[in-house]
Amino acid sequence: GPLVFENERLRRAYVGLQAWKARILSDPWGITATWAGADVCGYTGVFCGPAVDDPCERTVVGIDLNHADLAGTLPTHLPHHLTDLTLFHLNSNRFCGEISANWARLIRVVELDLSNNRFVGAFPLALLDIPGLVYLDLRFNEFEGEIPARAFEKESLDALFLNNNRFSGPIPGNLGESRASVLVLANNLLSGALPPSIGEMGASLNEIVLLNNNLSGCVNPDIGQLREVTVLDLSFNRISGKLPETVAEMVSLRELDVAGNELSGEIPPEICALPSLRNFTYAHNFFFGEAPNCLDDLQASDEGTTAYPGAHPNDHFLNVHDTCPTNPSVNIPPLTIKAKVKVKVKVKVTNTISIIMVMVITTLCMVTLTFDI
Repeated sequence: GPLVFENERLRRAYVGLQAWKARILSDPWGITATWAGADVCGYTGVFCGPAVDDPCERTVVGIDLNHADLAGTLPTHLPHHLTDLTLFHLNSNRFCGEISANWARLIRVVELDLSNNRFVGAFPLALLDIPGLVYLDLRFNEFEGEIPARAFEKESLDALFLNNNRFSGPIPGNLGESRASVLVLANNLLSGALPPSIGEMGASLNEIVLLNNNLSGCVNPDIGQLREVTVLDLSFNRISGKLPETVAEMVSLRELDVAGNELSGEIPPEICALPSLRNFTYAHNFFFGEAPNCLDDLQASDEGTTAYPGAHPNDHFLNVHDTCPTNPSVNIPPLTIKAKVKVKVKVKVTNTISIIMVMVITTLCMVTLTFDI
């Protein structure tokens, strides 16, 4: 006989879920085998509760299919049938395709997790039209193009995860308008300098992770205004210039990682004196000096050199010029190495007929190496 539904909301949900089930091409755990009949609230991964606008009616308020390993596509009109959803979790599946404009109809969604799938296309702007969206996770997909400025204008958004996609271009200049407490843009193809407005996020930002992009330019001193930030990761970019002393104003900082950049000069002692700092990684830069209080807490590595907890020794000790556009004429003093191992330095001058070979063998002593080429 015909199916009988408790109310119209559940009938609409049934229609949408059946259309979705028909588009699922692989279901190794048999999740959707339970998606049959009028008892929508009994489907695996589907959760019901009172409707927001009518507590006397039950409706589908949540879908949680995290780690279900489902493969397929999402019906374009699925959001039309699930307008009462407040939570939608699809982490770690194999869904593909684009996110359509119809997703803006999920007007009550607060948490949306589409991470670790195979979604493609530009940043899905429709998701920014969901009025009360608090948590948005798009990491580990194949989204590409520029991150829209609108992503930082949405006042309700508290956590934004965009890492491990193919986003490119500069970080929008209105970054500082964001009220997010967690912002992760790591492992993309982002370029250009950190927007000067980053300091304006000080009232809300707790963690910001930008590692492994193609960011360049200098660290704006206004970054010191991020006094609530506990994690700052700028590692493995092309950021140059000096590490601003204003970083020492980030009094809540626990994790600081600037490894794998082109930073130079000395590490300000005030940074190492931050009261909550537990891990400061600065390897693979052009730093030539550390303040004594940075060295006090160093731990010996297997190579006999020293490393701050969690860090690796700086391995590029060169005479370079500060490339920061705000300090174009700063010259880096001659390199001073506190040596505990044998040091061998070879310099090849290609624009003359001579080859200069310098070998310095030291024991526990101070060595100053200056090359004028």
